[in-house]
Amino acid sequence: MTHAPAVSRRGTNLLMLGGLLGSLPMAGCALKPDAIPPVAAGPNRFREGSGSAAWPDPIWWRGVGSPELNRLVARMSTENLDLAVASARIRQADASARIAGSALLPLVTAGADASRSETGGRRGTITTRYSADLAASYEVDFWGRNRNAAESARLSAAAARFNLGTALLTAQASVANTYFTILEARQALRIQEENLSAARRVLAVIRQQVAAGTATGLDLAQQETVVAQQEAAVPPLRQTVSQNTATLAVLLGLAPAELDVSGEGFEGLDVPSPTPGLPSELLARRPDVLAAEATLAAANANVASARAALLPSITLSAQGGFESLLIGTLLRPDAQFLSMAASLAQTVFDGGTLRGRVELARGEQEELLANYRLTILSALSDVESALAALRETTEQERLLREAERRATRAYSIAEGQLQGGIITLITLLTAQQTLFTARRNLSRGRLERFQAAVGLFRALGGGWGPGASPPAPEVRR
Repeated sequence: MTHAPAVSRRGTNLLMLGGLLGSLPMAGCALKPDAIPPVAAGPNRFREGSGSAAWPDPIWWRGVGSPELNRLVARMSTENLDLAVASARIRQADASARIAGSALLPLVTAGADASRSETGGRRGTITTRYSADLAASYEVDFWGRNRNAAESARLSAAAARFNLGTALLTAQASVANTYFTILEARQALRIQEENLSAARRVLAVIRQQVAAGTATGLDLAQQETVVAQQEAAVPPLRQTVSQNTATLAVLLGLAPAELDVSGEGFEGLDVPSPTPGLPSELLARRPDVLAAEATLAAANANVASARAALLPSITLSAQGGFESLLIGTLLRPDAQFLSMAASLAQTVFDGGTLRGRVELARGEQEELLANYRLTILSALSDVESALAALRETTEQERLLREAERRATRAYSIAEGQLQGGIITLITLLTAQQTLFTARRNLSRGRLERFQAAVGLFRALGGGWGPGASPPAPEVRR
């Protein structure tokens, strides 16, 4: 094979000539993908937004001030199996893009052969033939079919990367929300224990009054009911802790038995409140919007590729090498052979297959265009809803904290007056129930504010920015 430079040069020249002839009219003849239709101009500001923009930090969860949450998110970034799936899909999309791009290059194959044939029986003639050859073929992409197919695959790979970004934001928000739910359930358990302790203290007082004849059996039965109700509220809270710990373990790639959460409440924690900039800036930050745009562009390229398949295809090919009856003379000049060919093919009748593929590609394009517009509107709606939720839950928590403070003071006064015989049991029971409700509502309100803040971070695209692309996580096996 190393002694065939003349044949190689001739084959290369043929392919270069064919590529040149195909590329000259390409700009005028190649079918180009449709441009992405412009989206109707949206609002120039967010209704719920105010002040200058303060986009989320890429590590926004550290603003909560919980070292444990920082460790949980760090582990999730490397061990979450949803991210591993998204990362594997990126590798698949990259491989598909390489496969599609290979159609733009010549196909070159090399081969060698030795054959032996015998004629005339035992005393006949035995012929041995040796050959070595190099073949090349190239489809001139006159109409841009292969180029558009390669572009579609490249854009699909880009969309896979943006999908990884969406999966990453979702996993971060899920870890934070699940962790906060565990904290709230544990805090609620402490509150419930305090409520139960208070109810038992009142029960002890009533029993003393019954013994002294100043209270009735009905009073005793009513307070025993309150104690039983407070005891019954404990198991659901323990169940919430257990179930959400199991959910959090799966997010971290662990078995539930392998995870221990030490956090007990929201004391010392807070969430900084980002503010959005312009809606146009949001669309450049959200990976789901960018993924929808890339997917739509890939569909447009698919339509152009399907249309080009309706037109004739041109293929150039060349084959050269050596063929001889004796291996010792295989590389002599007189053993050379060379063949060149050019072919033009046009589908005459296929039962509508090619045109059906064009219509199929157009239908997918229309679906993805509608999905792209819906994704944009959903992104804007997410931010408006998240801004309103954070504002209102912050105000709600402030009011609930004040209500809990007043209920605690009222109950403390009522408990002392009951022991002094100043008020009736009905008054104490009312104050007691008001306190229990206020404490539980405050705990729930605090959870809602933290989760509303997480929702805003997610709606604003997390720490994403224009041109950002998430690195594929290194998932340890």
